Amino acid sequence: MAVWNAIAMLAALAMPGNGCGMKRELLSEETLQAALASLPGWQIEGRELVREFRFDSYLAGIEFVNRIAQEAEALNHHPDLLVGWRKVIVRLTTHSAGGLTGLDVTLAGNISAV
Repeated sequence: MAVWNAIAMLAALAMPGNGCGMKRELLSEETLQAALASLPGWQIEGRELVREFRFDSYLAGIEFVNRIAQEAEALNHHPDLLVGWRKVIVRLTTHSAGGLTGLDVTLAGNISAV
C-alpha cells in the first residue's frame, strides 16, 4: 500500500493547479528516487524513466502497447515505445520540461498496473 500511496502523491502533483500539471515542473532528485522505490523494474536513464517488459509472444507485446496507448491518451502524455520480439521498451520524459515530471511518474505507475 505504501507503494501506491507514493504514486498517488505524485499523481496529485501532476494535476493542473498543483505545480506540475500545466507547468510540468521537473522533479527533484529526492522525489525521483522516492518514486523509483515505488516503481519496481523502472530505472532512470539520463532524463528518462525506462522499463523493459517481456512477453510470451510478439502479439502479447502488441496488445500491451495498445493498453498503454489508452493510458497515454487519458493523460495526454505519450511515451516512446520500442517494440521488439517478445519485448516492449517504454521510455518516459516530459520533453517540454526537459526531463522527468510528476506526469512521467504517474504514467509509469499506470503502465505498471496494465
